[in-house]
Formats: sequence, structure tokens, C-alpha cells
Amino acid sequence: MVGLNGAEPKPATESKLAADPYVWLEDVTGEKPMAWVKARNAAAEKELVGTESFQKLESEIRRIMDPNAKIPYVNRRGAWLYNFWKDAQNPRGVWRRTTLDEYRKADPKWDVVLDIDALGKAEKESWVFHGAEFLKPDHRRCLVSLSRGGSDACVVREFDVETKTFVKDGFQLAEAKSEISWIDADTVFVGTDFGPGSMTTSGYARIVKVWKRGTPLASARTVFEVKDTDMVASAYHDATPGFERDFVVKTPSFFTSEMFLLGKDGSQKRVEIPSDAEGSVFREWLLVKPRTAWTVNGKTYPSGSLLATRFDDYMAGKRQLVMLFEPTATTSLEGFSWTRHHLILNVLDDVKNRLSVLTPVETGDWKREPFLGAPDMGSVSVSGVDADASDDYFMDVTDFLTPATLCMGRVGGKPETLKSAPAFFDASRCEISQHFVTSKDGTRVPYFQVSPKGLKLDGSHPTLLGGYGGFEVSEIPYYSGALGKAWLEKGGVYVLANIRGGGEYGPRWHQAALKQNRMRAYEDFAAVAQDLAARKVTSPKHLGIQGGSNGGLLVGNMLTHYPQLLGAVVCQVPLLDMKRYSHLLAGASWMAEYGDPDKPEEWAFIQTFSPYHNLKSGVNYPPTFFMTTTRDDRVHPAHARKMMAKMQEMGANVRYFENTEGGHGAGADSRQAAHFSALAYTFLWNTLKK
Repeated sequence: MVGLNGAEPKPATESKLAADPYVWLEDVTGEKPMAWVKARNAAAEKELVGTESFQKLESEIRRIMDPNAKIPYVNRRGAWLYNFWKDAQNPRGVWRRTTLDEYRKADPKWDVVLDIDALGKAEKESWVFHGAEFLKPDHRRCLVSLSRGGSDACVVREFDVETKTFVKDGFQLAEAKSEISWIDADTVFVGTDFGPGSMTTSGYARIVKVWKRGTPLASARTVFEVKDTDMVASAYHDATPGFERDFVVKTPSFFTSEMFLLGKDGSQKRVEIPSDAEGSVFREWLLVKPRTAWTVNGKTYPSGSLLATRFDDYMAGKRQLVMLFEPTATTSLEGFSWTRHHLILNVLDDVKNRLSVLTPVETGDWKREPFLGAPDMGSVSVSGVDADASDDYFMDVTDFLTPATLCMGRVGGKPETLKSAPAFFDASRCEISQHFVTSKDGTRVPYFQVSPKGLKLDGSHPTLLGGYGGFEVSEIPYYSGALGKAWLEKGGVYVLANIRGGGEYGPRWHQAALKQNRMRAYEDFAAVAQDLAARKVTSPKHLGIQGGSNGGLLVGNMLTHYPQLLGAVVCQVPLLDMKRYSHLLAGASWMAEYGDPDKPEEWAFIQTFSPYHNLKSGVNYPPTFFMTTTRDDRVHPAHARKMMAKMQEMGANVRYFENTEGGHGAGADSRQAAHFSALAYTFLWNTLKK
């Protein structure tokens, strides 16, 4: 789940303090809460760590996370291919580069640009690399983001990739949730914490300024601002040769935005598309993906379609739209990517990827052709290598049992294989199948199953069910060496549910589980669990579920609403207290998804899916493991802390682990991530194999 905020939670009122005996756990690094965390970490590790099987699994997972044979994915910046690489010798990673010719080799030579481990050691900081934005067209200067311990909040520093040094007196920002991007070599757009009143209630930048090199940040000129109740204000410069433009964007909520063309005189001209539509500009084209049906010039375009028009004509008032994609009952637009002359569409058809190529022609229409070289099965993603200059693309292909293969091609030709990842577990005894189940309200819900070949349907198999169901995020097949080694290779069954709230069938699938309809996502997940038992793949005592972030909210609701269906629950970096969520870190930015708990009419439905408030004494809850991180400044660790404390007080079979670093992820490096993962899989296997 996406979200940015590093602020401390808003204090609870006296009435909330009285009503919630565990509100003190919201003090992230307070002495008393951290002592509580330390005690529970020790108990969980005493239960799970002290066995030879745990040590072996943790070592195997760390080896999977640190293999020299894994694919070094790259981004092209100018003449170089850049990669960020972590391994056993570089746990925090090195940022490096090579040429395409060198990259084609089995063992490329890399030029290290920035060593994060060495930097952290020199500066006595726990740095985690959070990316870099280059200045076009020479791609020599960049803005590097560095996080302490993996939190979303970063410091930003200007860096020279040729001298491999930070630029003395270059652009720098103190630690904050900042928005910064290049305009030219001496100018940037910046949104950051300028002081009181400069951030939204969601913790994002409220004000965008233009900052000139060599001047203090305090003198930067304001060019755009939004209300503090909006989600974020941002700006960017389109440096495409011949199409240079500046845009500012107001984002009132997670699923709405307003884009404005920024004139040199500071004027702002709205790009008049629906606020709930996704709009993007490339060269002469404006693409629009409406989230709800949109009527233009008497013609209605459906939700989830993709429309194209010439940007300058549209801004001049013309409304000639071409529909590039129209969804059906089984298809949705998963994404698209430009090359210099073409648009590659990635469509999901019953959660299976299908690619095609569209090319604008002089008549104003678009030519449609099949994409050459894409596999018929597996998950496929395609992205243009350098849309300013070429029709080359990268293509990544994988599935549950097949390690990733990275290819490169040119539109119209067949791709070449550049790199293939090794296999980390024996998949020869497994098979993938897709199934459909009818949910409570009659909706057809798909799910994938990975199981041993010739599975005996006797209800005895340890089965792990995962899902997400939120923010229009599609769950598609993926290869996980850790899952394979810890679960599939042992004979376990893995199931991935494509429940409503996700994007598998476009905006309609997402909107079907928004706010007051949230329970539909959990009904879908329960239907899959029930179907697995009905088909005798497994039975409740052998069925475990796992989810993180919004997926943590999912499994939290399964725990409280459907405990009889489950044998074990792993709930990671979760939302659970839906009464307080909008006051904790980035929570206010997600009210478009869940609703506003401070409004009585909305709390009336939110409380139905607030796991913290739906716990009941006397219920036989399945064994549960809550996992989070202290440095998660996106979803507050108090959600997991408070749920753990409440269930422990009730006498439930529950345990807890909190990593002290790692942000919203599992850890700041592979050692922490492997430990986090091994704890979860060990708990699940020990509980469900019985």
C-alpha cells in the first residue's frame, strides 16, 4: 500500500485514552512501548528460533535474497544502464552502472557509482537507498534520496555520477517526505516541510516552490499550493525535446487529482478531465483512463477504458477522443508503456497478461498489431527503455514456478533474452491451476492454486492463502524463491486470491469493495477459503492466511469475522485500528479507500471492518502472529502492537515480532528480511502441518 508520512500521530483525546487502554503503544520509540516490544520479540524468538530447522530455513532464505546469479534489473539513463545491487558483501547495496554490450555478457563489469554500506559507515548512519532522479539530457547530475533505517522520510542530496561525489553546495533537503524534481541544471521544483502549515494532514507536501541554485531554501518562490486537507501538491517538468512543459498537480485524495499546465507567467490552466481519471502526457498525446463512465460530446466512455487525444488540441477546447482500449467482462487494462513511436498495452484477461502494440497514424486513428514474442502463459511486464529516443523495450516474464527472464527487444521484432534468474527450489513436482468461486453476493471470483502434482484431495494439506484486495492493485502470478523453499518444496499448497478491492478487473472490481462495501473483499476471501475446504484441498485446521499492509487489514478481518475457517494467521505491517488509522502517520491519505472514522455516518460502516474493535471475548481465535517494524512511517506499528496487547489480554494464542528497522518493508537489508520471513514461515508450517 502506498502512503507517505513521517509525522508523529495526533494525540488521542482524554475520552479516547479512557476508551482505549493500549493507546500508549502509539508512542513509537517511547521507553515503555519499546520495553514491551523487546519482551514480545524475545518470546516469539524463544518459540520459533531455537531449532536447527529454523536456522537452516533462515540461511536458505538469505541465500535466495543474496545470490550472485539473480537478475540485476536496470534502468537506462543516457548511455548507461544503472542497477542497485544488494548481496552478502553489500547488505545495504551499491548503486552501479554498465553498458548494454557489457550487460549482455554472463558476468558484466560494473562501475560502482555509490556504495551505500561505505557511506553509512563513514557517516555513522543506517542509510537505505531510495532512488535517484537524473537531470536530462546529459544524465550527469542526480538527486539522491537516502532513508534512515528504511523509513519513507528521506534526506535528498545532489550527486555527480562522473566524479562519484555529492555536489558541494548542491541541492540538499533535510529529512522529510519531500517532492523534488529537476526543471533545469540550476532549478528544481520542491515540496517539503517548510515549517508549520506546509504539510497536509496526510503528511505530504502542501506547497510547491521553485528553488534556484545557490539561494537558501527559505527564499524559494511558491508556485502552487493546496488545502491542508488535500493529500499532496506536486510538480514536474517534462523535458521531452520539442515538448518541454511544466505541470503542477493537486491530489485531493488517493483516487482523485487535478493536473494544470503551468505557464511561464505562473498561470495555471486545468487539463479538463474528470478528477477521478488518470491522465498522462507524452509528446503530443494526452492519454486518459477514466475510473467512472465519462460522457464527452454525447458519447459515453466506460470506466477502465483508455482514451487518446492530441494534447494541444484538447487544451484548445477540442474533444476528439480515440478509444484505445475498451474493457469487457473479463478484461482490464493493467498498464501501458510508451516507446518512441508506439504504445504497448498490457491487458489482463481473467488475470492473464495479453500484450498488443498501438501506433498513431496520420489519419488520427491508431494501428493495432499483436506484440511479437510474448509468452502465452505467465505474468508479463513491458516497459520502454528510452521513450525519448528508441522503440526498444524491456520485457520481464515469470510465474509461480518459473524464475524471471529479462528480455530486450524492439517493437516489431522478436525479443532477445538478456538474463534468466536461477531456480531456488524444485518446482518439477508442482503445478499451477486457476479456479473460480461464487462469492456471497453471486460474484465470480478467481484464484490461483500452486500444489503438488496429483494432489490427493483429502483435506490434509498445509495450505497458505494470500491476497490483498485494495487500492486497485492486481495480484498476478509471481516467483518467490523463499515461498518455494519454505512452503512448496515441503509439499505445501499456495493459493493467491483475486478478490474485489484489487484491480484484476479494472476500476469496477476496486470500487465494488470501497468504503461501505468493504466487507465484499472479505466475503470473497472467505469464499475462496470455503472452496478450498469444499474441494478437499485442505481443511480449516490446515489453512493459514498471510497478508501485509492493506493485506494485513484483510487477514485481520478474516481473523475476527471468520475464525472458524482458519488454522493460522500471519498479519504483517497491518492496519487494524480503523477508528484511529486516519490520525496515525499516513492514514489520512487513505480515507478515499476506507472512509472517515471521525464522521459518525462513516464510522457506522468502518467499525464493521475494524479488527481491533471486533475482537470478542470467548471466541476461539486461531494461532496468530503479528509482525511489524518500528521504522514503518507509513502504517503505524501501533496497529499491530495494540491488537497484540488486546488479544494477549484475552488469553488468545498470539505472538509478536517487531523489527527495529525496515520501514514498511520486512527489513533494511537481507539479513533482517530473511529473519522476518523465516519467522513467519516457521510459525505457519509448525502450526498447520499438525
